[in-house]
Amino acid sequence: MEITPWIEWFVKMIIESQRETYVQVDFTLKKTRFFDCYKDEIDGRQMRVIQRMFKEVPSGFEGGMNARKYMALTKVSKATATRDIQDLVEKGVFLPLGGGRSTRYELSL
Repeated sequence: MEITPWIEWFVKMIIESQRETYVQVDFTLKKTRFFDCYKDEIDGRQMRVIQRMFKEVPSGFEGGMNARKYMALTKVSKATATRDIQDLVEKGVFLPLGGGRSTRYELSL
């Protein structure tokens, strides 16, 4: 009755669970600080987009946010999407990545 392999597997699972828990707790704290900092500066439409982006974090919102995705999530015109995104950049909520037409944005955590 050799139980060494089972004990090794069990210890690995415990360590992996602790790592995942640490990542989730760290993310929850960042999210809480984020909303504490920006809750009074973000309107409802922007909040909807940010909450959708948070659903994908910590792994990341695939491809980042751009005007086309913003328009699809909020059902607004390109001009409104661009204005909202620029407002979020100025407030420090979004960090621009890339440049020109291929600019995308990530949350500033």
